[in-house]
Amino acid sequence: MTNRVRGMETQTEFATLFRAEYASVARTAALILGDPEKGRDIAQEAFTRLFLSWKKVSQYERPGAWLRRVAIHLAGKEAKKIDLLRVAVRKLNPAESPPQTDPDVHDALRRLPHSQRAAVVLHYFEGMPVKEIAELLGCAEATAKVHLHRARKRLAEILGEEAADDDAR
Repeated sequence: MTNRVRGMETQTEFATLFRAEYASVARTAALILGDPEKGRDIAQEAFTRLFLSWKKVSQYERPGAWLRRVAIHLAGKEAKKIDLLRVAVRKLNPAESPPQTDPDVHDALRRLPHSQRAAVVLHYFEGMPVKEIAELLGCAEATAKVHLHRARKRLAEILGEEAADDDAR
């Protein structure tokens, strides 16, 4: 096979993965960050990294999982930056801090630690099973279950509701 033909196949494979995964990856990042525009930026950065690593990652059994894991990691880093900026702004301008109102789901999600936020978004918004969440977060399945359990408990506290005792499966 010539390099030109292989190059065309590579482009087609990448384009197919992009079409299949972009919307979902952008949505996941947007929900983690609470900002659709930042979610799209994260998805674009994750796809850029995928493209740069495509020769290696295309050989993986599930390149989409690698992509999603990169996006979740990038969203976590971005969330930490946003949180630090919010704290700095509050400290510099305490009178300008918005009053605390009844939080909606996105505000409540932003108050969760990154791992819990990512687990909730992947499980409840993306419909992923715990096993896949664990893989994407780079942790044991039991740890992913703990993230979901603690997140549900914390969300219930934030939203003023009773936590459900169902196990994530």
